[in-house]
Amino acid sequence: MRQPSVRARRVAAASVSLVLAAGAAACGPKDNDAKGAGGDSTPHKGGTLTVLNANPQQDFDPARLYTSGGGNVPSLVFRTLTTRNRENGAAGAKVVPDLATDTGRPNKDATEWTYTLKKGLTYEDGSPITSADIKYGIERSFAPELSGGAPYLRDWLTGAADYQGPYKDKKGLDAIETPDERTIVFHLNKPEGEFPYLATQTQFTPVPKSKDTGTKYEEHPVSSGPYKVVRNENDGEQLVLERNPHWSAATDAERKAYPDKIDVRSGLDSSVINQRLSASQGADAAAVTTDTNLDPAELAKVTGDKDLASRVGTGHFGYTDYIAFNPKTRPFDDVKVRQAISYAIDRSSVVNAAGGSALAEPATTFLPDQKSFGHTPYDLFPAGKAGDPAKAKALLKEAGYAKGLTVTLTHSNAKDFETSPEIATAVQDALKKAGITVKLQGLEENDYSDKIHNVKTEPGFFLAHWGADWPSGGPFLAPIFDGRQIVKDGANFNTGLLNAKSVNAEIDAINKLTDLDQAAKRWGALDEKIGGKALTVPLFHPVYKRLYGEDVKNIVISDWTGVLDISQVAVK
Repeated sequence: MRQPSVRARRVAAASVSLVLAAGAAACGPKDNDAKGAGGDSTPHKGGTLTVLNANPQQDFDPARLYTSGGGNVPSLVFRTLTTRNRENGAAGAKVVPDLATDTGRPNKDATEWTYTLKKGLTYEDGSPITSADIKYGIERSFAPELSGGAPYLRDWLTGAADYQGPYKDKKGLDAIETPDERTIVFHLNKPEGEFPYLATQTQFTPVPKSKDTGTKYEEHPVSSGPYKVVRNENDGEQLVLERNPHWSAATDAERKAYPDKIDVRSGLDSSVINQRLSASQGADAAAVTTDTNLDPAELAKVTGDKDLASRVGTGHFGYTDYIAFNPKTRPFDDVKVRQAISYAIDRSSVVNAAGGSALAEPATTFLPDQKSFGHTPYDLFPAGKAGDPAKAKALLKEAGYAKGLTVTLTHSNAKDFETSPEIATAVQDALKKAGITVKLQGLEENDYSDKIHNVKTEPGFFLAHWGADWPSGGPFLAPIFDGRQIVKDGANFNTGLLNAKSVNAEIDAINKLTDLDQAAKRWGALDEKIGGKALTVPLFHPVYKRLYGEDVKNIVISDWTGVLDISQVAVK
């Protein structure tokens, strides 16, 4: 999913985009459930859950949200055809039915997907949810005034590329059929075996046409989930949710909906959030955050306190921080130079710059270290823990740089511990040992993002990162390495400008597979094949460490999001 600014768009407000972490099963400490409520480990209904966030839950309209798996806060109000499995670790990276009876029934070549809605589905006012409502909800996401959601539907649905939404084109999309109130059929212009993943995004939320208020819909969207919106102040700065009396757990196996009320408070400083969660005074004892990590200094303090350490949730999300090369510029047009840099990298120092091994795991593969992505272990340019400057110097000599060379590394000035000065300096120090002098070019966040995402201005050597829209190799490899996704007059993410027929053909072949386990294996093999071209240097996968209040129980952190799932939390 992305550079920092893009990350917020593409990772699901993990909040994601959503935003926002790879390998081992993620779960809370073993004694999580024993905390609070007199030591009773059984989660109970009742109470108020407070959510303390830095970023407001803006554009709270299912058409405008860019989420995966239904999002975190959005998933409490908006149900979708499918959703993520609400379990710890790797089990949580699976897609499961939500409004639908299954994850979808494809035709032979995966260009047509059919869903049947469960019986007894209703909105917050008790009226029935129909397939026509889902079709309308998708169509309104095409309206220019409701932009912001994921672009896949426009790309995948037959004849949808120029559709402008139901406000301008009342005819609707022929690519979506609703033969009866419980059946919906999608016609795609190419095979897409991962359509069940796409159907987790909030654009698949049902919206009753009679209740659609256009751009004002976000103020009171009609709930299909366990909670309804009762207050939305300052475009999501405070969002108050209360129980939807017409939601039925009988039709929803995923959301536990323990609290009676959820109060989302945003616009807070990250350090203030962690201070309040640490103190756990008053309402903050039943509080969590969905977007604020512990920084290295805070984590060091927390680790030394047994009580606080027991209230840290650890999560992994499909995300990779890496060095990107533009092979159209010298000296990076020589693969031996790119290989030399790959060998010279000191991943131990990079991990330390990212906050240490508790907050970052070294990476030698582009795909995150998770089964769902098809992760295939490989290290094509083994540098050990501290780099191999001798091997790097030998390759530079072969490339005609026996006396070394000087290059410029572009990075962001944002203090994100990912593409920031700390990481750039660690790279600079490692390459110096191999005879490579690195000049640092630090840019403010917007300038940095604009520069690296423009084919005309893309530097030769820069820091980047990407996170997945869903836990699969598809949305990870295709945007970065599919030559047909090179954008010449807009935001481009294929930084290596790779346009290889064999790679493009393999992406198409994998997309035809509806067996997601088989697809994952193919994505892993493709990752290793592309890795041999040395267009990137994988550095590390971030790890999320987030505090929660002492009265919070039933901690679930899946590898889909890497963060605490508030649909599972109990506070009483």
